[in-house]
Amino acid sequence: MSVINTEIKPFTAQAFKDGEFITVSDTDVKGKWAVFFFYPADFTFVCPTELGDVADHYEELQKLGVEVYSVSTDTHFTHKAWHDSSETIGKIKYTMIGDPTMQISRNFEVLREDQGLANRGTFIVDPQGIIQAVEITAEGIGRNAADLLRKVKAAQYVAAHPGEVCPAKWEEGEATLAPSLDLVGKI
Repeated sequence: MSVINTEIKPFTAQAFKDGEFITVSDTDVKGKWAVFFFYPADFTFVCPTELGDVADHYEELQKLGVEVYSVSTDTHFTHKAWHDSSETIGKIKYTMIGDPTMQISRNFEVLREDQGLANRGTFIVDPQGIIQAVEITAEGIGRNAADLLRKVKAAQYVAAHPGEVCPAKWEEGEATLAPSLDLVGKI
């Protein structure tokens, strides 16, 4: 079943952010745009490159009113240890959620049950808690935060402009489409 256009399910978890352990829940997410960025495990290979890439774009996401939550089935203690020992992970300012119970990974349907690890899954969630975009890749395929930023801008544009849609490779400021009978077969 697709999770697109569904509300995020309730959760409460421990996380690491700004040198502190915090509690995060689904209610904390609602009211603003959010990105959930699932990855298999701390202290691995592709994961730090992705998390570092998101960290490099975090300020721009924040300017758009977007909060980022990275999630793995590691604990919040492991996130802190990784943050303290890796230059790449040390630059992260967003919330790193620990999901050792695997509840959040199950909720977003990215858990590899046989391994207890999350797949690489990216979810853009609107302020009502509704999932607007999903990207899931295989273990060896890293994601691109610049494209994530583009997708966030498109999701926000569509939400703010009912009746308009963003075509392929749409970038902020470019033309959109207004679906109508007149466009059928003309594109």
